[in-house]
Amino acid sequence: MALRAKSPSLHNSMLGTKIRHPPSTNYDSEDFPTPPPKRVKRHQSEQSDVKLSDNETSSQSLRSPSGRRTTGIPDSEDEDGDEEGGVPLPGSQTDLETSLPPVRADEKAIAEYEAYKAGEAADLSLQGRLENRSWTRGRSSIYVDAFNLTLETVLDEEAHLFDEAERILFAQWRGLSYESQYLYVRLFLRKTSAWHRINRLRYHSDITDLEAAVTDLQSERELPTTNTQNQSNPGELEPPEGTILGERFSFAECSEVYINTLDEASNLLLLDELKTIAKEAKVRGKNKKELLTALRTTSGKQSGLGFQGLQRSDTEESTLSNGLAPDDDTGDGAETPSHRTNRDAHYTRKILDHTGKCVRLSLAPLKLFERVHLVFYRSTEWTEKSLTTIILAKISRRNFPQYIVSRSTSIFSTRALLLEFEASLRVQFKVDNILEFNGTPGHAGLERVKAILEEVYPRWKVLLEEEQAKEDRIYESGEGAYLRRFSPAWVYTRIVHKGLQPLARFKEHRREHEILTELLDQRLFHAARRGAWYQRKALLEEHYMHALTDDRGDGNEEGQKKHWKRIALRTCEEGLQDRECHLIYHYDLQKRIKKLEKSLKMPLREQHDFGHASLIKPFERTVTGIRIEREASPPKNGTRRNSNGSAAAVSSKKGGTKTIWLDEHEGFGECSVEAMCLSHYRSLGWKGYHSEGGIVRTLFAFLFYDVLFTYAPNVFQTEYQMCPLDLFSDAFYTTRISEINTRLADISNGGAEAIFNRVWAEHHDRKTCVVGLSWEYEYEDLGEIIGCFGGERLATVCKVMAQEYQQRGGGIPDLFLWRVDGEDGAEVMFSEVKSENDRLSDTQRLWIHVLTGAGIRVELCHAAAREVRVSV
Repeated sequence: MALRAKSPSLHNSMLGTKIRHPPSTNYDSEDFPTPPPKRVKRHQSEQSDVKLSDNETSSQSLRSPSGRRTTGIPDSEDEDGDEEGGVPLPGSQTDLETSLPPVRADEKAIAEYEAYKAGEAADLSLQGRLENRSWTRGRSSIYVDAFNLTLETVLDEEAHLFDEAERILFAQWRGLSYESQYLYVRLFLRKTSAWHRINRLRYHSDITDLEAAVTDLQSERELPTTNTQNQSNPGELEPPEGTILGERFSFAECSEVYINTLDEASNLLLLDELKTIAKEAKVRGKNKKELLTALRTTSGKQSGLGFQGLQRSDTEESTLSNGLAPDDDTGDGAETPSHRTNRDAHYTRKILDHTGKCVRLSLAPLKLFERVHLVFYRSTEWTEKSLTTIILAKISRRNFPQYIVSRSTSIFSTRALLLEFEASLRVQFKVDNILEFNGTPGHAGLERVKAILEEVYPRWKVLLEEEQAKEDRIYESGEGAYLRRFSPAWVYTRIVHKGLQPLARFKEHRREHEILTELLDQRLFHAARRGAWYQRKALLEEHYMHALTDDRGDGNEEGQKKHWKRIALRTCEEGLQDRECHLIYHYDLQKRIKKLEKSLKMPLREQHDFGHASLIKPFERTVTGIRIEREASPPKNGTRRNSNGSAAAVSSKKGGTKTIWLDEHEGFGECSVEAMCLSHYRSLGWKGYHSEGGIVRTLFAFLFYDVLFTYAPNVFQTEYQMCPLDLFSDAFYTTRISEINTRLADISNGGAEAIFNRVWAEHHDRKTCVVGLSWEYEYEDLGEIIGCFGGERLATVCKVMAQEYQQRGGGIPDLFLWRVDGEDGAEVMFSEVKSENDRLSDTQRLWIHVLTGAGIRVELCHAAAREVRVSV
């Protein structure tokens, strides 16, 4: 593969004269203010999502197998997050998108930029337009250019993944006019399974003849017959609809051909429009279902509709296709299926007359383009921003780290492997749909998951051997760690893991133990789950395996129990010694070891001593203050007495809303509950931020800067990344385990301050864009924090971040506090703030366990209102 060093001075330079842009474009560097460290939690993200045209509201969705909507990730320098204060998980974005800097990507910014560039180099090629950042309205678009760049990049580098018919389809795509391509791309970014009314598409500024563009997309085209055979994949009886191209295809479908039922037609209408039609028919209903039922029922009683007469207007062919002979008449006035069919046809035509022609993207070409995006983005999920984010990152005035760019062309070695990877994702979604998306699974659902497990298991074993052979003989420099994520074995490993649930429910503990053993024997896939596998395997060995086996052969039940308890003890010890078993699992493994040693009556000298790692429960503190409740109208729920005896109105405050408090230590201004508690700590001599993990992520970025941007194959695929592509996966830790452990040892030995000073000196003036790093924290504050942390404790926190940056980015306690001259000397403290009826989440509990286990002070701060004031 070609490797080339990229200098930030080259790929961030902007040629020509600096021109002032409107503030809304965020183009000029001073128009990119970095949000300050958050001392008061903000309620709204400062970064806008991509805004679609007027009739595209709420239509943005992912092309994942699950079809679930997801939200975007805030600025890497922005501390906005969820209630837990962490960075939202980046499952909603591609690895490539999460590695790029935050950019303003709304429609207004794109339109203003395109308008500014409209007069430049109108006749440049696609690559030239991208390199020179020139788009001409009516002749090119950032959406079309980004879409075609994706296609051309994939075909140039990985054309072997597509057969002859698919390549001809791509050639047919290139032959489309610009306006047809523009319409297709914009529909591709919307609900691809939905019908779109042509008369409501608002693309007139970009498309001069919308009807012609629609007709072009709906035209049938021929494809050659290929010898490609449909491959069978475990867990799938046959390929789903739309994954196989036929001899003829069109890029889009026409409503006049494909909408034949009342249910399909009614989906085109808004509820108000359906009510209008129902009102004309003199029927009523509260929702679509009731209205449709009423239409079918009542219309038979309306003689004016003349359902028998409808046969005249129907062609004989359509009438016969509906199962009705031309002279079919029961003569007794009873409703027949043919009567219902004609009534449905009547209202279907009425609805289509109201909506006009509609267009929908054809499934087979759509799935093919989704496959192209899977190959390009190395992911199954993307949004509208995914197409434009690379270009927008390029034009943003940011400084990026120095690293070696290398885009691998061997992510999928064969077409068959790519198709199997797609199929495995569909099977995985089927399992998730049973176990997670529809409540508690029933017996039938668990049986189905178990059946899928047995179907997948043989193929999983074969792929494990193949991947191990690649690891031993082919991959070098940790190259396989990132590539393995795109193997079907990666997905199958997760399916096998999920398949343990029905085995446990059906008490098939022997089989469960066998699979857990095999999962732990392999070290290539899902290393982050190894701790959970050790825990479950030890539990089975302690409680169940003695009754399922008789390894000793002497029939001694007590001896058998002790035998398996010793095995369980060894399993726990192996878990603690496993360098890929995360710290968050150590506490439970240590507890089980102590329990087993006591049960086996081992001599004290042979027992483990975990006193150095024993967890301390967080100290609980209560901070009282004055809470403000706002009422838009007089309170309805009466009054209650405050602690001072005064009466205060009780409002019916909705749960989950942010509470407002008065800051009694700093001018009685209104603030959040976290800011109120932070002021209380300041009055006790602490310095602090309401950072919700921002301090931890910033320190990690400083101390692991060299590790983040050291060379690793395949993870730096553009010049504009602020982190490697595998940072949000467990491959990051396993690929760089030597470098990470060396850096952790340096930090433990007191070298953190020197590392921080060096990185600050090299990058502060340039404000280098690094994930998680906020340059708004003061140099003196960060220096004091590193000194107060202590090497060993800081190394423990950094190790957790290195092992699971994605999962452990959230859940860090709200407040970070430190003091140089405390009662016990320099110290740091985390404080999790909780209001009334607020509970700790699982990730918060895990962080409290990790921090207290590392000897770091953690407090659980309960905010209580000693007085409630109502403000109208």
